[in-house]
Amino acid sequence: MKIEYRDGLLITEITIQFNGRKKVVKNVVIDTGASHTLISQDEVDDIGIQVTLEDDIITSFGIGGEEHAFIKTVQLVEVGDFTLENVELDFTSFQYHNINGLLGLDILLSGNFNIDLYSLRLQRLQ
Repeated sequence: MKIEYRDGLLITEITIQFNGRKKVVKNVVIDTGASHTLISQDEVDDIGIQVTLEDDIITSFGIGGEEHAFIKTVQLVEVGDFTLENVELDFTSFQYHNINGLLGLDILLSGNFNIDLYSLRLQRLQ
């Protein structure tokens, strides 16, 4: 699938399904430095993904400092033609206005993805 190089970042989109409702989340950064995929809660409020008392809360540490997120299992994650079912994703209030999430190593490794920087494509190795 084609990816975009914008503002020094590799950008793609993913599709999430939760309780039978699907949402395409655009402006997701491909982040090989992120161990887990992290999505902006604001982007998925409209399909019912909200923090509840039953959700685990985690704290992550990175260059930007400390971040808190909740973990929710979604029925489906699609990246191009790759589909994962019953996936735990992290959701947080994202502080970067043009970015709606980070596509992390949890999904990149599961999908056996290769990032082709020459042709700006995210492709799966078979």
